[in-house]
Amino acid sequence: MRVPLSWLREYVDLPAGVTGRDVGEKLIRAGLEVETVEESELKGPLVVGKVLTYENEPQKNGKTIRWCSLDIGKDEPQWVVCGAHNFEVGDLVVVVLPGAVLPGGFAISARKTYGHVSNGMICSSSELGLGDDGSHGIVVLQPGEAEPGDDAIELLALRDDVLDIAVTPDRGYCLSIRGVAREAATAYGVALKDPAELPLNGSGADGYPVRVDDAEACSVFVTRTVTGIDPKALSPRWMQKRLLASGMRPISIGVDVANYVMLELGQPIHTYDKARLSGQIVVRRANAGEKLMTLDDQTRELDAEDLLITDDSGPIGIAGVMGGASTEISDATTDVVIEAAHFHPIVIARASRRHKLSSEASRRFEREVDPLLPRYAAQRVADLLAEYAGGTIQPDETVVDTHTLPEPVALRADHAARVAGAPIPIDETLRHLRSVGCVVDSAAADAQPAPLAVGVHASALLAGGDDLVTVTPPSWRPDLRDPNDFAEEVIRLFGYDNVPSILPPAPGGQGLTVSQRRRRRVATALVGAGLTEVVSYPFAGDSDFDAMGLPADDARRTTVKLVNPLSDEEPSMQTTLLATLLRTAERNVGRGATDLAIFQTGLVFLPKAETKAAPLPSVAHRPSDAEIQSLYDALPDQPLHVGVVLTGSLIPTGWWGKGRPVGWADAVQVARLSASAVGGQPVVRNVEYAPWHPGRCAEFSVDGKVVGHAGELHPKVCQAFGLPARSSAVELDLEALIAAGPESITAERFSSYPVAKEDVALIVPAGVAAAEVQEALVEGAGQLLESIRLFDVYTGEQIGEGKKSLAFALRFRAPDRTLKENEVADARQAAVQVTVDRFGAVQRVG
Repeated sequence: MRVPLSWLREYVDLPAGVTGRDVGEKLIRAGLEVETVEESELKGPLVVGKVLTYENEPQKNGKTIRWCSLDIGKDEPQWVVCGAHNFEVGDLVVVVLPGAVLPGGFAISARKTYGHVSNGMICSSSELGLGDDGSHGIVVLQPGEAEPGDDAIELLALRDDVLDIAVTPDRGYCLSIRGVAREAATAYGVALKDPAELPLNGSGADGYPVRVDDAEACSVFVTRTVTGIDPKALSPRWMQKRLLASGMRPISIGVDVANYVMLELGQPIHTYDKARLSGQIVVRRANAGEKLMTLDDQTRELDAEDLLITDDSGPIGIAGVMGGASTEISDATTDVVIEAAHFHPIVIARASRRHKLSSEASRRFEREVDPLLPRYAAQRVADLLAEYAGGTIQPDETVVDTHTLPEPVALRADHAARVAGAPIPIDETLRHLRSVGCVVDSAAADAQPAPLAVGVHASALLAGGDDLVTVTPPSWRPDLRDPNDFAEEVIRLFGYDNVPSILPPAPGGQGLTVSQRRRRRVATALVGAGLTEVVSYPFAGDSDFDAMGLPADDARRTTVKLVNPLSDEEPSMQTTLLATLLRTAERNVGRGATDLAIFQTGLVFLPKAETKAAPLPSVAHRPSDAEIQSLYDALPDQPLHVGVVLTGSLIPTGWWGKGRPVGWADAVQVARLSASAVGGQPVVRNVEYAPWHPGRCAEFSVDGKVVGHAGELHPKVCQAFGLPARSSAVELDLEALIAAGPESITAERFSSYPVAKEDVALIVPAGVAAAEVQEALVEGAGQLLESIRLFDVYTGEQIGEGKKSLAFALRFRAPDRTLKENEVADARQAAVQVTVDRFGAVQRVG
């Protein structure tokens, strides 16, 4: 919501000299989100001038300019060149002189043009930021409106600060000057001049006929009629200026007045050309097959849930969203029917999203509009049309009103103090409640000596006071329904900075859990290895799974669907970290960062085979243990995974030598590093699994359970995500690794005695995983084995078809002595024997 400071001052007696920034700071302290304060760029001198003479001078380019002399209140006339012709001798115009700066940073200086030196220029409405006055020419003031030499900036109120406020859903009343003015009046402790307090002169009956078929969706509907307006009348300059400053383009007197009142009061208004209406206005739901061309010239298929404004011709508007083109007011409109209504916010919100049509009206109705405003808003529009368009207000008025007033709420007088933990006086609590429009009925309130007096502090009541107050919220605050809502209002006006920041004492504990420590060990290990941690949104869609090449029956395609997703392309919770991690890599590679080593730890969401609907516990009391357990049972499984993507070069080429691109082995090593950080020793074997390249994908398993995969991505996957060829990836189930790991991870004892080195090459069937052979060697070697490493894999004619040779480097060491040759030989032979017994391994010699 854009709020011009001059408009705000009309309803709030702000202290003299306060700037837009001052007001913005006050509003921020009161809880509003003031995003920016735009300060005027306009600088004088800008004065009123009287046209003394002018000469029309045709130019070679076909244009005719005027060489004008102006009286600007000085002894000598001011001579300027002007390209406009909508003024005559004796007219009062606005003249900008050398040294001034117009809106947009347009600096003015004396310059030679068309054979003359122009000492300034005569200004048009658009050049002054007043909008287009319809004549496409310069501003001509009314006789007697000013004298030559008067300051035009002050005369036309051209210098104005504008506050841009981000209105949260619970403060829809601040989508109006009236609402922001109320907050400013409260912040400064001054009275509010409510623009909605105006006399109603309608009869309350027998206006333009209306029938409401859905009273729940439309609780108030008011119509007023204004006849005989001048279709050529122009909106006054001050109105155009305020509309422009508020972010709306002036169009015509009928449209401008409706928009102006909407911004002023917060009540959306719709105006109809009475001559185009056919019969009674009916508010109803849409029928099957109905269509409507809206004001944006789009023909829309209507849904049965849409609330419509109709007449005998059919739909003439989607209620609260946008009107129809068939009854739009035009340049020939002389009789106008004004509509001001109150619609259910959910009905309007759903229609707006259904048709992907967000309007200024729908933004306000979605946040709920004051149901008492329609009559006053319709009256305000009628008054302005009568004053500035020469219309005649018809006394007849139609009012359909079935809305209910907010119910009063009983709460303790010291409730806000208890919630805040701050000594807020009771009289201040009641004063703040009244300042936001609440009606407070309380014996304690009546006992207060004066509204602003210092009364009993809440700390005194904490000793046992239990005075109750009855608070009725105002009609424009539908969010105030609970004692805590009122406490929040009191605390924000009391000042969040006045609430002490006291940390509760932490109970004695044992620090991080084992699982938490091990999760951090993984992240620390990966960062230490040179990877960068990233965070991505946990949402995915079918397009991601298609790009990853997942088969149609892949379990990862079965997802938890979101009821209201942020994006239609990502309607599901992720079942694999790679879906979002590959998009992150794609974004970085697209911006030139081709050498990537990124990782992420996060939850994946796996739907259960049998999903039960989550119950809705009562808020009146704490849910039972059974209810809490049923809530957990309805949740999907959410294991913690770690994902890695490697692209480009692992070692760049430079003066030190030739670089090396990443490969599948690097991904496997990163996966091993992650597993070892939590004490895991998974078995690794070659498999085919999307999105990895067949033959270059390693499967990691613990106790027969698959816990992840690593390797080179399939070329089609690299192409789909725009990644360099041979990019690699890892995804591991971190929770499964932690659960399968040892209870504690301790450092290996270091021995200073010599190491004994032994190598062994074993011929085994090709289907036996190297990790299984290594596990067998470790089992057989016993306690003396310090380390083992696979350093060669060979297949060929020398060892026979269907077999492979695996060469391991074994290192033996004792912690307390130098090993003897026979001890090393026995340990080596015992290790080999286990592989012989388990896999039929044959030791290769030579």
